[in-house]
Amino acid sequence: MMNNSSRRIERGSLEVDHAAHPDWITANDRLPEAGEEVFCTGGLAVVIKVLGRTGDQSRLLELKLVEGDGKPFFAAASNVLIPPRQAQLA
Repeated sequence: MMNNSSRRIERGSLEVDHAAHPDWITANDRLPEAGEEVFCTGGLAVVIKVLGRTGDQSRLLELKLVEGDGKPFFAAASNVLIPPRQAQLA
């Protein structure tokens, strides 16, 4: 039986690109809330729900891409970037 290498997914394409937003932090460092905008492997997305834990003990996030087909999908918080909170002015 032959292997169809055209169906293989590169591991790097499944990991969020930290260089795209170097000042952003992972969702493990600060858990996002529903409605918050995040950056994932597919681009900018909105958090629909924050769910249970994944195998790496980060939270499971239900996301929906800002652009595209709009179908919700799931991602581990460890593979999602969020903007750091702005320092609040006194």
